[in-house]
Amino acid sequence: MKYEIKGGNLPVVVCRLEAGESMITESGSMVWMSPNMQMDTKAGGMGKILGKMFSGENIFQNVYTARGGEGMIAFGSSFPGAIKAIEVTPDKPLILQKSAFLAAQPGVELSVFFQKKIGAGLFGGEGFIMQKVSGSGIVFVEIDGSEVTYELAAGEQLVADNGYVAMMESTCSIDIQTVKGVKNIMFGGEGLFHTIITGPGRVTMQTMPMYAFVGTISKLIPTS
Repeated sequence: MKYEIKGGNLPVVVCRLEAGESMITESGSMVWMSPNMQMDTKAGGMGKILGKMFSGENIFQNVYTARGGEGMIAFGSSFPGAIKAIEVTPDKPLILQKSAFLAAQPGVELSVFFQKKIGAGLFGGEGFIMQKVSGSGIVFVEIDGSEVTYELAAGEQLVADNGYVAMMESTCSIDIQTVKGVKNIMFGGEGLFHTIITGPGRVTMQTMPMYAFVGTISKLIPTS
């Protein structure tokens, strides 16, 4: 598989596949393709189905395969930002914001990743349920807005607003903590919870999550 990322801040990744090669994606990510790309819609095992239902994700994935010769398929970002290509190996799985997965080679496994404190996480919004990509192959990841990357040392922490964590290495741990102080909660405008990432490992932040953009726009829409 060869690929090229195009489109600037409104990106697509164009993949060229040899005959018999495949790509997997969440439904709705394909934007154009050559006529010989065959689509097959599949659901995972029962554990994967239950996990996706709990997280609000579509339980089905589309598998596109080049038939009868070289094929071409393009996957488009759902929001202005960037598309990153990352090599996943068995010893280096990756944790993604649940809306960040775009497409991957078939050797990549996608599963639901839960943070430690479910009680707080149920009210933690976008930061609670994330996705884990493991296995072997290239995964294409969506970044909302621009990316800012930090290398955290062992025990070093980063406090983030929920939803701004785009992805992190699996060596990092993640938790949700309640904002301290009644006045801070009521008048601070930062919500009830913060996401705490603890190193060691690399964490990538995104500057404008879709949910934050939608929240800003909704405040400008007249209610009557």
